[in-house]
Amino acid sequence: MRLALIPARGGSKRIPRKNILPFAGRPMIGWAIKAARESGLFDAIVVSTDDEEIASVARQLGARIPFMRPPALADDHAATLPVVAHAIRACAERGLPADEVCCIYPGVPLLRGEDLCDGHDLLVPGHYAFPVLAFGSPIQRALRRTPEGATTPFHPEHTHTRTQDLEPAYHDAGQFYWAHAQTWLAGLPVHQHARTLVLPATRAVDIDTPADWLRAEVLFRAQMVDTAEALA
Repeated sequence: MRLALIPARGGSKRIPRKNILPFAGRPMIGWAIKAARESGLFDAIVVSTDDEEIASVARQLGARIPFMRPPALADDHAATLPVVAHAIRACAERGLPADEVCCIYPGVPLLRGEDLCDGHDLLVPGHYAFPVLAFGSPIQRALRRTPEGATTPFHPEHTHTRTQDLEPAYHDAGQFYWAHAQTWLAGLPVHQHARTLVLPATRAVDIDTPADWLRAEVLFRAQMVDTAEALA
């Protein structure tokens, strides 16, 4: 069985109730569910949550809630790996044994079904597959700033290196992670055992603050305009 797992706890602090706040006409978590459905990859779409309201909204949007997440895995310190491992075991106990599992974060309004398909194409045993974004500026030119506003380079040896001669660097897009169930259960570190696909900078926003939310809305509207013009 191929399982989409969306971890959506109820205790978001920086944007309260973030996972079910309306975004472009549907609850935020609805965009993750929509992308999973449009990919055509999954036998079941499951939401792992400790929150009854989130569970209710997810059910209305077509996801399954075969279990409620225990409080010990729903606090501010809960990490993705143990949450997914718990969900895999809980699903198996309820007749949903998974072979391949894609953990899709709930705040991904820019995610497309095709991105999930591209990630799945990279999946090999013992490895994860996930999207990354290129840093907008060379990390070798990063600056350290003092409280007084003075700056010093983190890597002074690259102060005069041409930008085009510096190695590109990437960061996790924070959208989804594919892996075989046994890889999740083994608890292998994601970034040390992975294959990645590079997304355009306009296709992912890590929504942690109100400013992030506004940026995601701007990018979402821009993509809708581009899509409408392409179909015209």
